[in-house]
Amino acid sequence: MNQAIRPHPHVVASACPHDCPSTCALEIEVFADNTIGRVRGAGDNDYTAGVICAKVARYAERVHHPDRLTRPLRRIGAKNSGQFAPVSWDDALDLVAEKFVRAEQAHGSEAVWPYLYAGTMGYVMRDGIHRLRHAKKYSGFFSTICVNPAWSGFIAGTGKLAGPDPREMAKSDLVVIWGTNAVNTQVNVMTHATRARKGRGAKIVVVDVYLNATMRQADLPVLIRPGTDGALACAVMHCLFRDDKADWDYLERYTDAPRELAAHVQNRDPAWASRITGCPVETIEAFARLVGENKRAYFRLGYGFSRSRNGAPNMHAASCIAAVIGAWRYEGGGAFHNNGAIFHLNTSLIEGTDLRDSSIRMLDQSRIGAVLTGDEDALCGGPPVTAMLIQNTNPVSVAPDQEKVKRGFARDDLFVCVHEQFMTDTAKMADIILPATMFVEHDDFYTAGGSQYILLGPKLIDPPAECRSNHEVICGLAKRLGAQHPGFGMTPRELIDATLQKSGWGTLAELEAKRWIDCQPDFAAAHYLDGFAYPDGKFRLKPDWPAVPFRRWRRTYDAPSIPSLPDHWEVIEEADTEHPFRLATSPSRGFLNSTFTETPTSLAHERRPTVMIHPADAAALNVAEGDEVELGNRRGAVRLYARLFDGVRRGVLIAESLWPNSAYPDGRGINTLTGADPIVPFGGAAFHDNKVWLRQLAG
Repeated sequence: MNQAIRPHPHVVASACPHDCPSTCALEIEVFADNTIGRVRGAGDNDYTAGVICAKVARYAERVHHPDRLTRPLRRIGAKNSGQFAPVSWDDALDLVAEKFVRAEQAHGSEAVWPYLYAGTMGYVMRDGIHRLRHAKKYSGFFSTICVNPAWSGFIAGTGKLAGPDPREMAKSDLVVIWGTNAVNTQVNVMTHATRARKGRGAKIVVVDVYLNATMRQADLPVLIRPGTDGALACAVMHCLFRDDKADWDYLERYTDAPRELAAHVQNRDPAWASRITGCPVETIEAFARLVGENKRAYFRLGYGFSRSRNGAPNMHAASCIAAVIGAWRYEGGGAFHNNGAIFHLNTSLIEGTDLRDSSIRMLDQSRIGAVLTGDEDALCGGPPVTAMLIQNTNPVSVAPDQEKVKRGFARDDLFVCVHEQFMTDTAKMADIILPATMFVEHDDFYTAGGSQYILLGPKLIDPPAECRSNHEVICGLAKRLGAQHPGFGMTPRELIDATLQKSGWGTLAELEAKRWIDCQPDFAAAHYLDGFAYPDGKFRLKPDWPAVPFRRWRRTYDAPSIPSLPDHWEVIEEADTEHPFRLATSPSRGFLNSTFTETPTSLAHERRPTVMIHPADAAALNVAEGDEVELGNRRGAVRLYARLFDGVRRGVLIAESLWPNSAYPDGRGINTLTGADPIVPFGGAAFHDNKVWLRQLAG
């Protein structure tokens, strides 16, 4: 139908399903011809405030993309050949069930590994796969690829994952955006920070490893080398104690070891930190001066700077600054990372946690390459993985140590079923591909880690052709496999309603009427004015790392001792003679991990895989703008294109975007260079902590 004469759409409330802390409240145009139009932020949601990212605003490009998978497919050629033939849903699910049964008969139930992540953040569609896992005693899933260092680092101080109302940024005198390119990844942070600037004359400080779009909006950009945030934090605290800007009344009342911390940072001055971070002494002093003069300071701490081998203590060190100045006392002050602890959801019906068997092994998500290539330690001494169901993730592109991941997926004895929306790198390695719905095509609900809402995402249109939801696939397999649990007999709406009621958040009907539930605790609770979440009520400046109450995960990795007080912990992949550069793989504005890499507008904006290199470093290597270059380390090598950029420190490289492997000249994606060795203390992947060499290939 001609766009100019289309009837007026019906505008319906929804929620963004993607892995961004904002979880924006949406308003979506729905047309009578089963299509969607414009997507915009809900103006009456006071965190979204009518502003969403350009990616989601163009969501019709994804929903109605001509390359969507719409029929089940069975592989008929070699793995990764792209040769598939259509098959019926019944035949596809029958084959998956048959392969799972054969794997169990040969090696036991742990030979099957359901694998997932955050392609959708909806609880029903993301986490229902666990219900099948627990019912069948398949291998467990130790989720490590994203949050573990960040969450454990923040909880190390506060005792729980919660902080001051994110809307309070607009009431701050100083907003410190640390380790997150909010313009690219959570635009609402900028909405509230700029409100503080316009309304109160607040200053914005941004700490990051390259002069990105967020740093360009800062009053004070603080540019450092990757993995050196702990040194910067120590130097700022040194200045605060030195200049009598510490709030000793607050420190003595609310923290555990203030005198030890003051003595510890006495010789960690800006000159010491400058040598480590590359940041000028004058900039560090200016940062400390702003913090000392503005106690109503809001530290918005992101995920990026935790994706380093010292990421957890770096997160903790940054959060300690707010305690030193007593910022928690004030509206618009304190430290915030994520609000996950405030929602207290009982998801047992969705996840089938009542069937969980603690004796079943947990396999590390980030070590999928080692798992699939038979590493005994990664397999926890158990049987090989010979069958997988993959939903909501694209490990052949996303997971670290890519060469090993690819070798694992290439095994002839490994059966893989991938439930997907597009022909991703992982789908190309599958034996069975099942076409998946998108968020406007099924019912689900969400929580906003970056704010304080529970939001509903209702089904708005019918899916194209034969696409089915994650819930339908899980229930279809459960029936064939004889898995028993009440959740398999419930609709998504019934699961949402029951989960809300079990969690004390009312009913689905009430959520539909309200559109969202504001779960923000009162000021005293959010600011820990009655004490932090440790038994003695004290913020831990000196945490006992093995005892940090990070209870979501099932396995703790042994490690050398993390410094007991904030410090620069020298465990990162430092540059050396063979590998003179430090590489961080940062998020782009047009893509979200490996999502949106198929939409025309995002592709036009991002153009091709590039690596940012300082002009002086480029000149030393005879590299010009646009040259094809090769980056490498002991894990492998990647080819992409040089982009000369003076907004990085010498010796630092930035590769934005997670492109499909096929977008690179040699077919190897950027995570070829990323290690899968676990970050301590609770696992994770060091995506921004890689030493590499660089050489020119062609002009």
